[in-house]
Amino acid sequence: MQLTKLENLYQTMLETLQAGIPDLEKFQGGNMSAGTRVRKTMQTVKTLAQEVRTTVQEQKNAVAV
Repeated sequence: MQLTKLENLYQTMLETLQAGIPDLEKFQGGNMSAGTRVRKTMQTVKTLAQEVRTTVQEQKNAVAV
């Protein structure tokens, strides 16, 4: 089964969040450098989330026409 663009974006967002958990744990343990990586991960998720929102809006508008 081939995933749609929207499903791919969502899956990438989930994988990015999961990959960032070790850095989050390191940051909570006092490793301040891991905090920078956590922030970078969250910026990536933010970008992916915006792309999901845009894709959903485009699909919604295409149906409305």
